[in-house]
Amino acid sequence: MAEFVYPPVIRTALTVFRALDVQIKIVGAENIPATGGAVLVSNHISYLDFLFAGLGAFKGGKRKTRFMAKDDVFKHGVSGPLMRGMKHIPVDRADGQPAYDAAVRALRAGEVVGVFPEATISRSFTLKKFKTGAARMAADSGAPLLPVILWGTQQLWTKGRPKTLTKRHVPVTIMIGEPIQLAPGDKPVMVTRRLRAAMTEMLDRAQREYPAVPTGPEDSWWLPAQLGGTAPTLEVAEAEDEAEAVAKAERQAAKEKAKAEQQAPEQGK
Repeated sequence: MAEFVYPPVIRTALTVFRALDVQIKIVGAENIPATGGAVLVSNHISYLDFLFAGLGAFKGGKRKTRFMAKDDVFKHGVSGPLMRGMKHIPVDRADGQPAYDAAVRALRAGEVVGVFPEATISRSFTLKKFKTGAARMAADSGAPLLPVILWGTQQLWTKGRPKTLTKRHVPVTIMIGEPIQLAPGDKPVMVTRRLRAAMTEMLDRAQREYPAVPTGPEDSWWLPAQLGGTAPTLEVAEAEDEAEAVAKAERQAAKEKAKAEQQAPEQGK
């Protein structure tokens, strides 16, 4: 089914991008493995990153990436059937082992599996701390890590900003690095550090070579503070993420409490 669903989704996305004159530049397409499994590891600065990271692999090597994504996306009436049809992998935040096992099976079967090691969108547009899951999957499957850097996608739709999906002429860089092949005995923590270092260099290059600049002070929000933009620093962004997580947990607890209180009288009848 994925072979019937995936190409039309890519074509639709490309049609929309052309209509908006999104200026997509793919660097390093030759690094996409022609065959075999690979763990595609991308930075995360936009809600649209899976589209662009997947597009890089598809345009560069005709590879279809199976992204690991929150299971909530699979429960949505519109996105759910598409996600399942493209064989993306649902991740239950409470128990991620089944998703991990499914990803390793896909890698061993020769699939490209997409991972965002930062887990959430970076509000600072710099690299957050990486989780070691991608390195562990590469070790367990024997597949290489494929580093990918996206830049410019944050201008279209990112956390804490209104959607600007109709913004025209936005340059988007998709940079694909050389595959990182693990050696026997490599420790996931050390591999993750090596991966993050490589992606830090790639991100610096993507930012330096990016053809657009803010149109004015009010448009500098999409640039990191270290480049003179008004995006929050990594420390401030992490504090905002933590506050958001606490608020979300409190809302969930209140919701569960209200549900329990509502069920209690009914059970007493």
